Amino acid sequence: MKPKTLETLFHDTLRDIYYAERKILKALPRMARGARSTELQAAFEKHAEETEQQIERLQQVFEILGKPARGKTCPAIDGILEEGEEVLQSFADSPALDAGLIASALAVEHYEMARYGTLVRWARVLSMTDAAKVLEETLQEETTTDEALTELADGSVNDAALEAA
Repeated sequence: MKPKTLETLFHDTLRDIYYAERKILKALPRMARGARSTELQAAFEKHAEETEQQIERLQQVFEILGKPARGKTCPAIDGILEEGEEVLQSFADSPALDAGLIASALAVEHYEMARYGTLVRWARVLSMTDAAKVLEETLQEETTTDEALTELADGSVNDAALEAA
């Protein structure tokens, strides 16, 4: 059995986020269709386009490592996405739907930010400069998406959910 190293852990985590991004890409159109706010729909559609690019970047990192781009089942993202689906179904007719969708999306973003932040740091420690640069670009996009969703929630969605109650 091969020894477990930081490089092994890096690759394992890369496989985890690759799986996660592909699952997220499948979930975003459903979230966009379910959203009531046109701004939220547009945010989900924009993030779907970004997620496609993020998947391509992950494939670049796999190439840098000389390994095939293969995902590894990630129970964490499966659970987070399942909760989002639950919100879609349970609050479909509720004015609080968009607030719930944003909360679900923020959980996804925070998971992604944690994974990408860790991968960037490990890539630097492992002297994988090219991989770190590619992953840093995605980390910045995820941070921007997190901020945009929070601004949308604070700017209109949460108040609209409250006013309709």
